[in-house]
Amino acid sequence: MLRMSETPIELEPQLSVQPLSQPEPERGLQPPLLSQLPVPTQGPSEAQQQAQPQPELQQLELESNTEQQLGNGANSLWIKRQRLLSLLFLLFCLCAASLGLIYYMHHQSGSYHQEGAVTCLSSACQRASVRLSMSADPFTQPCDYFLFSCGSDRLSVDNGGRQRGHGIPGHPQYQRENTMWSKRRRQSEEREDRGQREGKILDRKTVLLQYLSEILESNDTTTNLAVQKAKVFYHSCLDTKSIEDAGAEPFLKLIQKLGGWAVSGQFNQNDFNATLSLLMRDYATFPFFNLYVGKDPNDGTAKRYIQIDQPDLLIPIEWNNRTEKSRSNAQMLFPFLESCQKYVALLGAPQNTRMIHVGMFISLSSELAVASSPLPYRLSKGQLHQRMTIKELQSQSPAIDWLRCLQAAFHPLHLTEDDHVLLHNLPYIVQMSRIINKWLNRPNLGTSDPLHTFMVLNLLHTLIPAMDSRFSEIKAMGNSEEEPPRWKHCVLETERGFDTVLTHLLRDRTEHREAEKIIQNIFSSLKPTLHELSWADQKSMKKAESLIPRLWATKKITDKAELELLFSKVSVSAHTFFSNYVQLLSMRQKRRNKLLTEEDEAVDILSITPFRRSDELIFPLGMFAPPLFHPTYPRAMNYGVIGFLIAKDILHLLLPDVYAHSESVHAVGECVWAHYLTVTEKAGTGGAFSLSAAQQQEVWVQYSALKIALQAYHQSLLNNPSDTSISGISHTRLFLTSFSQVNCDSDTYHEFMPLEPSFLITAICAKSHLCPTSLECPNKTQQDLLQKC
Repeated sequence: MLRMSETPIELEPQLSVQPLSQPEPERGLQPPLLSQLPVPTQGPSEAQQQAQPQPELQQLELESNTEQQLGNGANSLWIKRQRLLSLLFLLFCLCAASLGLIYYMHHQSGSYHQEGAVTCLSSACQRASVRLSMSADPFTQPCDYFLFSCGSDRLSVDNGGRQRGHGIPGHPQYQRENTMWSKRRRQSEEREDRGQREGKILDRKTVLLQYLSEILESNDTTTNLAVQKAKVFYHSCLDTKSIEDAGAEPFLKLIQKLGGWAVSGQFNQNDFNATLSLLMRDYATFPFFNLYVGKDPNDGTAKRYIQIDQPDLLIPIEWNNRTEKSRSNAQMLFPFLESCQKYVALLGAPQNTRMIHVGMFISLSSELAVASSPLPYRLSKGQLHQRMTIKELQSQSPAIDWLRCLQAAFHPLHLTEDDHVLLHNLPYIVQMSRIINKWLNRPNLGTSDPLHTFMVLNLLHTLIPAMDSRFSEIKAMGNSEEEPPRWKHCVLETERGFDTVLTHLLRDRTEHREAEKIIQNIFSSLKPTLHELSWADQKSMKKAESLIPRLWATKKITDKAELELLFSKVSVSAHTFFSNYVQLLSMRQKRRNKLLTEEDEAVDILSITPFRRSDELIFPLGMFAPPLFHPTYPRAMNYGVIGFLIAKDILHLLLPDVYAHSESVHAVGECVWAHYLTVTEKAGTGGAFSLSAAQQQEVWVQYSALKIALQAYHQSLLNNPSDTSISGISHTRLFLTSFSQVNCDSDTYHEFMPLEPSFLITAICAKSHLCPTSLECPNKTQQDLLQKC
């Protein structure tokens, strides 16, 4: 047992190291153990009762005093140590909090705001800023931003639209789905109330048409007469009041120029082939057969030929697979008859003779319909691209004066009976000739002339776009397709006649250097992806790698006078759209001539996707219309939108040479699908299911395209670190948010995408170095377990 006299001996060494008034070194700042503290073992009463000698008592008192002093000193030292320790702990906490705050701010800066970036203030950027402010933000709404990317129509389970995930074999349906979609529908409606839906980027074709309409409606003064004529034509198309006021009168005057027609009772019978030639030359109307220009795929040369095909008959037709014959559609025949009666009534036909003329028109149409056949059948029978001379064609189909009609259609080109043409349904052409001869020689027709009536009604069908709304309403009877808005209709009509002018305007407004730079960078970033695929053969992969991407531009018309010369004979009026439209039809004839004579293959100005030509990848100018692309945008926006679309289009072009069951394609498709099911809480809700091969392929294409575009952008930042911003948004976040706006594009492969394309942001940011942060839902416990795709 420890004696009190031993206490000073044990404490003495500790006290002798340093005076009590001075703090101990930092390493000795530890609270004293309870066993080391001087604890008295006997009370004072017990000490007084003991019989001890006086010196011993003095010694005891001395020890007691010493013990008390030492105990007080130890307590004082312990308190000082505790205070110092508390102070150091407080300082440590402050430092840690400061470092954490600095890290958080730095992290947030990388994710959300770009410090030091110059804000883009151009008008294009200001419009883009408005769209971004009205969009669902992936970084603030990581659980459901992708559900509202294209508006509420696609989300509703009640409407007739396609809902993502439905129609996939084995896709689970569960009871709470209606509740979930009702909630999301309400949320989407709230966003629409704020105008968010108007801020979405439309499909690419509509974007291009809107851009062209802005060009045509612009008030910029130009001295170029060709451009002025194109703008006058466009505005006359928009002037519906003048069109309505004119009524059917312009067309009735045109009929009189053709010699009248039997339906009105005023008819000067003309030569059949003379009327047909006139319709083909001046009015781009082909009642009995179609004409167009193209190559022969069987000879492998660049030479183009006149190609002759069966016509687009007005009467509704159906194909009987059992008899392998066409026939008029009995169900649609009565509505068609009714519409024809309304047409002739609007054109002033007497009521007592309408049915006679309409009946003969339908009878002749039905005979021609029986001779026609659908394209797949003709392809299976080898009836396409049958080559023969015009002289040989004349012998097989004598009712048509072929050389006369073709010379009229391609005037002023010189054609001879030895020139070759390509036919796509020779049996129809032969039978058509027999039918025409039968109706030409049919007795008891008097002055009715059904063949002439047939041609006039076909001309009416050609000119309905330039006539008042009564005619277009009759044409739309029984047609479920919605009429396009007037501005879009007018842009399309303007392009058909003034395509050269619009190409000139579009080329002048496109920033070629920036567009070409993005094309080159995307293709460079795409090449490593090609090695991950299983190709049909090694030659195909090498050919794909060696493709030369370039921005397409037509042979430049450098002189303004040259452009004006092309349209020098065109006269347009601001308030007579019908006559303007008739001139447009004659311009189409010149367009056909150009296709037949020019060596360079013309590219449609309305083309919005790239195509392969020999060893080149051609990107049309129409791809780079705002708001998909603008030279003043931050590069993050351009790469996030047009960069993604370029990568996606290239991959789609190359897919035919890729083995369909490539392991990489399958793995990525299933991985992204697993992410989607987890985030949307559909994983494990019933049965095993997977995507089809086509769906896996489309998921892989779009996921890879987004990754390629993001890598290309990061590489461009390495080469040139400076990039502007919008609203201070960080570069990568701006890239991804811009991408989320463009996923409503309804391309050919749209139906194979089983999930909202904007969801790919969540998939690509999961445990990826490409994103500053991952997009994780707080309530998705399984999301952390997902793998990087």
